[in-house]
Amino acid sequence: MLRFSDARRLQEDAIALYRKKHGLLSADEIRTIRERFGLTQNQLARLLHLGANTISRWESGRNVQTEAMEMLLRLLRDLPGSLDYLRQHFA
Repeated sequence: MLRFSDARRLQEDAIALYRKKHGLLSADEIRTIRERFGLTQNQLARLLHLGANTISRWESGRNVQTEAMEMLLRLLRDLPGSLDYLRQHFA
């Protein structure tokens, strides 16, 4: 019989493999981007117009980000001034 904790770990492992196979940012990379800008999970979620728990799920490895969110996260990470731009125009 599979315990709930084992099932969750298998799911998280599968998501990590999916991310790696498709070249998506890892849970740790997403957390690092957020922390680099001093944002809480809720602040980043609001900035990206996402639900409050979405960032938490990405960072814990329970969900995978969409391609559109992947692109925005990479822009935040790689393009200086992108956070200020998002705050100015979309917050």
